[in-house]
Amino acid sequence: MGLLDQLAGELLGGSGGASPVLQIAQQLLQSHEGGLADLLAQLNQGGLADQVKSWVGTGANLPVSADQLSTALGPAVIDKLAAALGMDAGTVTNQLAQGLPQLVDTLTPGGSVEGASDLLSQGLGSLFGR
Repeated sequence: MGLLDQLAGELLGGSGGASPVLQIAQQLLQSHEGGLADLLAQLNQGGLADQVKSWVGTGANLPVSADQLSTALGPAVIDKLAAALGMDAGTVTNQLAQGLPQLVDTLTPGGSVEGASDLLSQGLGSLFGR
């Protein structure tokens, strides 16, 4: 099973359509020039270093709350994502809180961020026909 199949299976929940988490992830990564590494650096700086370390690492993923993500990413990023996707800010942060730990974990199975953004961008581009 390829990375895209794995992401789709885990995050789409068998719904057959593009999940809000994948849509939000695509927009979020596009808003960070350095891709996943840049996003994770921002989350680290925003007080989520323990969570990020657990997501990238090989152990259990620590949870994150919508409020923590909102604070770490900042209102400008959240509002931009919400507007781009036609969602309210609360929905964006709730969806990210539910799916981002698993998404990062899936993209970094060996505990390394290197190359993960390229794989995700290619996979999401294929999924959304871009």
